[in-house]
Amino acid sequence: MYGFIWRHLPGPRAVKALLAVLLLVAVFFLLMEVVYPWVSTLMPYNDVAV
Repeated sequence: MYGFIWRHLPGPRAVKALLAVLLLVAVFFLLMEVVYPWVSTLMPYNDVAV
């Protein structure tokens, strides 16, 4: 998977590294802002029975 992404990024090694870091940051923020809040609404945190 990572090799596939690395081969398809344009430019020399330094540009590829910068683009890979930017891609990782974008995925991180997408997860934090969209995916995790949506999943947290589905989790039964308040349904505690002891």
